[in-house]
Amino acid sequence: MKDNRRRRPSGRVSPSVLERLNPDSAGIDCGATDLYVAVPPDRDPQPVHRFQTFTAELHRLADWLTACHIRAVALEATGVYWIPVYDVLEARGFEVLLVNPRHLKHVAARKSDVVDCEWLRDLQIVGLLRGSFRPTDAIRALRGYLRHRQTLIALISEATQRMQKALLQMNLQLPRVVSDITGVTGLRILRAIVAGHRDPAQLAQHRDGRCHATVAEITAALTGHYRDEHVFALQQHLTLFDVYQQQLTACDAAIAQHVHHLAGAVPAPPAPLPPPRGARRTPRQHEPAFDIRTPLYYVTGGVDLSQIDGLGAYSALQLVSEIGTDMRRWPTAQHFTSWLTLAPNNRISGGRVLSARTVPSANRAAAIFRMAAMTLGRTQTALGAFYRRLAARIGKPQAITATARKLAVLVYRVLAGELRYQDPGAHAYHQQQRTRRLRALRQHAAAFGFDLVSRDTGEVLDAVPT
Repeated sequence: MKDNRRRRPSGRVSPSVLERLNPDSAGIDCGATDLYVAVPPDRDPQPVHRFQTFTAELHRLADWLTACHIRAVALEATGVYWIPVYDVLEARGFEVLLVNPRHLKHVAARKSDVVDCEWLRDLQIVGLLRGSFRPTDAIRALRGYLRHRQTLIALISEATQRMQKALLQMNLQLPRVVSDITGVTGLRILRAIVAGHRDPAQLAQHRDGRCHATVAEITAALTGHYRDEHVFALQQHLTLFDVYQQQLTACDAAIAQHVHHLAGAVPAPPAPLPPPRGARRTPRQHEPAFDIRTPLYYVTGGVDLSQIDGLGAYSALQLVSEIGTDMRRWPTAQHFTSWLTLAPNNRISGGRVLSARTVPSANRAAAIFRMAAMTLGRTQTALGAFYRRLAARIGKPQAITATARKLAVLVYRVLAGELRYQDPGAHAYHQQQRTRRLRALRQHAAAFGFDLVSRDTGEVLDAVPT
């Protein structure tokens, strides 16, 4: 018989649901002019302080946290305001967790910056916060150089488009007959126009011998209406183009110096640099002209990422600047692809997958992998065959994401020392898929009580041929 009488509470105390895993923690809410910092109430009579964002104030903040015996600090990624705070606290020896605002945006009843910093403190104390990935200081410097280089390339592209607009406003159809107006022929003609020359036949004489367009075609394209305001705009944008090119050259020199500095700070790899994959080629447009493979081989500890199909030396350098070289930051390749947002985001309810779309993200490393995947479509490699098979079945956008994920897994395993990549080729990939399909057909036939018989030999396929 069931006893419905209420039991007396025992003297045993149940453990708290939210255990204080990190008691020596603080929370910081970052703003443009002020920082609100909260420490545990037992560390200071006034547990919430306000500091300004001046450098001296940041050091005073670090001194106060040290006096409060704080070891870990959680701060929310707000624009770029958190970067000086992060750098100062990291240099002072604190464990700094950069929290993604997306993880906190659904929390209600946060009305002020004071509440924000206290909420960050409380979540960090009970261990509910995860810090965002941030590479080492040397890799961050390389990343800063390369991201600034991408900004310069975007400015060069914008100046080029402005010059094309000025030409079209004067009905000068130079972009139609010259593939690149910033090439040898195009720049010669542009500089002559800016210098005051207007005769189309005379301008056409600046044609380079390698140009496919004839002198007559260039002459016809340069016959138009030379208006002073459009020529002035062309001159302005051409000057900006030259300035950006000079800045890009200086940036490449700084990148080369930093990469060689990183290479000199690590021991030499045990094996020599392997020969480049495929035929040697000249650097593409807007790629650095210095040798990247050799110092990058030292930085990665004897790993040549350019051996992986789809990745060149420059894209490998960009990847290293975004993800670093230490793959221990991600326990498995699945964690790595999830961080890249290249893994399916399965939403399951009742044992059924409702959605498997990847999460939209601005992850720069994922963009590099996607660009590399797009170049594999015409290659006779195993990755290229994988991309074409998926593109025919599920479409190109999904195939690009799946191929980018496979590239990310290869990069993770190569940098982790688990794999030495060697392309098996498209034929080997097709043979592997054929073997899998024959095995599946044999299993289906056996499930229905039939045998799989070869039409050529008439033999029963008990074993799948290889």
